[in-house]
Amino acid sequence: MTAHFPELLAPVGNMDMCQAAVHNGADAIYVGFPGFNARGRTLDHSFEALEEIISFCHSRNVKVFLALNILIYEKELLQLLSELPKALALNPDAFIIQDLGLARLIHFLCPTQVLHGSTQMTVTNHEHIALTADLNLKRYVLGREVSLMEMKIIRENTQKELEVFVHGALCVAYSGQCLTSEGFGGRSANRGQCAQSCRMEYDLIVDGQPRDLGELRYLVSPKDLCGLDDIPSLMEIGIDSFKIEGRLKTPQYVASTTLAYKQAMQPSLKIGNDGKESAFKSLLETRRELAITYSRGFFNGWMNGVDHQHLVDGRYGSHRGLELGRVKSINGNVLRISSAYPIRAGEGLLIVDYSTAGEKTNTPSNSWGARVYSTEKIDGISNPTSDWDLTFSNEFPLYQIPIGAIAYLNDSPALEREISNSFKDKSLWKTIPVSIKMEGTVEIPLSLTVSDGVFSVTSHSPTQLQPARNLTTALTAERAHAEAKSLSGSGFHLDKFEFSVADGLFLSDKDLRKTRQLAVADLVAKRSQMPKVAVRSLEDARAWIDKVVVTTPDSRATTNRGTSKAHLNLLIRENSSLAALELLPLKTVYLDFEHGKDYKTAVHQIRAMGFEAGIVTTRILKPSEYHNLKVIEALAPDTVLVRNLGALQYLSGKGLRLVGDFSLNVSNSLTASYLTGKGLKTLCPSYDLNQWQLFDLLDASPTTEFEITVHQYLPSFHMEHCVFAAFLSKGSSFRDCGKPCETHRVELRDHTGALHPLKADQECRNTMFNGKPQSAALLVPSLLAKGIGSFRVEALYEDAETLRAKVTEYARLVAGESSGQDVFTRMGVVEKYGVMEGQLRNANIYKDRKKT
Repeated sequence: MTAHFPELLAPVGNMDMCQAAVHNGADAIYVGFPGFNARGRTLDHSFEALEEIISFCHSRNVKVFLALNILIYEKELLQLLSELPKALALNPDAFIIQDLGLARLIHFLCPTQVLHGSTQMTVTNHEHIALTADLNLKRYVLGREVSLMEMKIIRENTQKELEVFVHGALCVAYSGQCLTSEGFGGRSANRGQCAQSCRMEYDLIVDGQPRDLGELRYLVSPKDLCGLDDIPSLMEIGIDSFKIEGRLKTPQYVASTTLAYKQAMQPSLKIGNDGKESAFKSLLETRRELAITYSRGFFNGWMNGVDHQHLVDGRYGSHRGLELGRVKSINGNVLRISSAYPIRAGEGLLIVDYSTAGEKTNTPSNSWGARVYSTEKIDGISNPTSDWDLTFSNEFPLYQIPIGAIAYLNDSPALEREISNSFKDKSLWKTIPVSIKMEGTVEIPLSLTVSDGVFSVTSHSPTQLQPARNLTTALTAERAHAEAKSLSGSGFHLDKFEFSVADGLFLSDKDLRKTRQLAVADLVAKRSQMPKVAVRSLEDARAWIDKVVVTTPDSRATTNRGTSKAHLNLLIRENSSLAALELLPLKTVYLDFEHGKDYKTAVHQIRAMGFEAGIVTTRILKPSEYHNLKVIEALAPDTVLVRNLGALQYLSGKGLRLVGDFSLNVSNSLTASYLTGKGLKTLCPSYDLNQWQLFDLLDASPTTEFEITVHQYLPSFHMEHCVFAAFLSKGSSFRDCGKPCETHRVELRDHTGALHPLKADQECRNTMFNGKPQSAALLVPSLLAKGIGSFRVEALYEDAETLRAKVTEYARLVAGESSGQDVFTRMGVVEKYGVMEGQLRNANIYKDRKKT
C-alpha cells in the first residue's frame, strides 16, 4: 500500500444529502451548478442554497465541487457570463466540466479557479489528458469502463489527479457518448436529461427473427457498481479520488455508501462528536445494507475488464434490493428460503417469479411484496447460507408464490433509522477538533483562545477576574474544562485544553459561557469567511470570446467557407458497400469497418474510383489500443475522421489531414476554435443541437469549416458491453465468445416495436443505431446560405440500389438541383421505416420534472 491517500467524493442535491455525506465521512461533495447541471430530473437549487451548502461544508473541512458537467450551447455562453461570477464568489473548490469551451471561459474569467474534467469528457487514455493540458484541468474523472490495469497505465503517464467511480449506477453507454435519450425523445444525456433508455425492456431480434431469451428482457441494463473489494487496488495505483454516483438518490443512500467506502478506505475511521470511533461492520453486513438501500444487483463493473456474462442481469432494470435466495417451501403462512444474509422481523421482502416473463408470452414477471412478521433461523445448515422460516400475515397470498421464486430484501425500518440517525443525531455529527486556552489574573478580563490549527480567535470576558469570596466559588481548571467541552451543535469538539488562570479568582458561570460562545462564534465566522476572488469583467470576457473564435493559434487566416462548391461525402460501415459507389458524385468516402484488415484494399479501391479515401478512428481509445491508429498511420489515407481526443493527440504531427466527428461534442464556438487550434481542418457539430442551436454555432464561428451530416442512423448507445457475446454466446470476452457478431445481424426491439440495429467495432464495442434514420434535407438550403460546403451521408446495412439512391438524391440537393422537401419525401419511400428529422426542428426546451 502506498502512502498516497485518496479523498472520498459524495453526491449532494440538497442540504439533507449534504448533512448525510459530511457526517458519514465524505472528504468532498459534488453539487450541481444552478440551472446548468447533469441532474436534469431533480429539484434544482438556488445560489442561496448553494451558498449554505458551501459554507456548511467548508466549516467542517469538506471540499465542494460544483458540477457544470453538460454541453453548453452558443447563446448560453453569454448567459453563463452573468451566472459564473455569482458562483465564483462562493469559492467552490473546483468546477466539474464537460464542455471544452466552458473550461476555457471559466479559466479566462478566474485563472485561479480549479477545474476538473468530468467523466462526460469520455477520458479513457493519457493521450486525451496530454492534449487538453492547456485547459489547466487539475483532475480528470476517468470513464467508468477503464479497468484497473488501464488506470495503472494512465497513472504512470500523467501527473494530473485521477478520479474514478466506485459505487452507484452504471451507464451502459460511455458517458458523453450516449445519444439514445436524444434520439428517442429529445432529452439529451449531454444536458443532464437522460431518459434511462438502458433501463427499458428490449427484445433480441437475430437475423430478422425474435430470439426467446425467457426471463431476460433488460438486455442493456447493467447491475450497479460496487467497488468495495477493489479499494485496496485503487489506492495502490494512486487514484486521487473515489466518487460515489448519486443521481436521483436519497440522503439515506448517500449516508450508507459514504460510510461504507470510508471504512473500506480507512478501517480505523474516526468520525462523530469527540472523535468517537465508529462501529466497523463486516463486509457482508456492509453489502447487505448497501443493497437494501439501493441495488439492481452488484458487480464491480469494468474494474477487471469486460465480463459480458455478469455485467447485465437481464431480468430487471430497477431497484430490487438484496437478493436473498429462492423459495424452498411454503407451509401455511410460513415461507422457507435459503440465504447467506440475516433476515429480521419487520423487514420488507419482494418476491419475484421470473418464469412468467418471456418473448413468447409477452408478459412481465409476477411479483409480491410484504413485511415479515417473524423469522427463525433453522439449525443444521452450514455456512455461508442458512435456511430461514419467515412468517407473514394470514392475508398475504403465499399460495400464489411458486417454489423457486426469488426473494429480495428491499426495506428495513431498523436500518433506515440507523442510517438517518447518522446525520440527524447531533451526538454522531462530524466535528472539528479544537484547542482552548484560558488565561487571566486578578482585575483583568479572562482571555479565551480557540484554535483549530489553522485559524485562531481570542475573546475576553465582559467582567474582570476578581478574588473569590471563598474556595467554592473560585474558577477552577475542572469547572473551566467542563465549560470548554460544551461545544454541542457548534461543529467542534475539544481536543486540547490549557488553563493558566491564577488560583482563587472568580468569574460567573454566565460570563464564562458568554466568553466561550463569543470565541466559538468568531471561529465559525472566520472559517466560513469566503476569500474574494478576482473575476474579469463581462466586457473583457466578451472581447476575449470575439477574439479567440475568429483567430486561433493555427488558423490565423480566414477559411474558404462559402467560397467553393459544396460537396458530398459518404461514410460506409460494410466492405460490400464499395461495389455501389462507382461514378457517384462524391468527394470523400470514409471507412468505418469492424475489421481494420479490410482497410488497405478498400483505400486502393476508393482512390481508383476517383474519390478521396478517409478512415474513421474508433470512438473510444484505451491505453492498449494503439494498433488501430498505427494501421491508419501506415495506410496514410487522404483524411482521418477523428472520434476521440486521444486519437487526435496521437495522430497530430504525422502529416495526416485530420477532421473532427460529432463525438467530440462541439456545441459552441469556444469549443470549435479550441479544436481547430489543435489541427482539425473541419468539425462535425454535436448531434445534440437542434437547427437553431446549430445555426448559432455556425454564425459565431465564421472561420471554422464544418461538415454537416444530412442523413444517418443516429448512433445511440455506444457500449463497452457486447450484446452479441452476452446473449448469443457463453463467453465473457472476445477470447471465448466465438464472435457471433461476424455471423449474425442483431437488432434490439423497443417497447414501441421499433427496431434498432446493433453493430460491433474493431474493439468489440457495440453501437445501437436508431432504427429510423434522421434526415437534415430540409435544412440544406439554409446551411448552404451560411457557407457550409461539406455534407455527409452515413450508410449502415443498405443494399447497393438503396445506397446509390440516397447518395444521388443528396448530391442533387447539395448542388441545388432539388428541394429539401422533395428529397425528404423521396427518402421516406427509400428507407424501410421512413425518415425523421429527429430533434433538428424541436424548439422545445426540456423542463426539469421536479423544478418549482
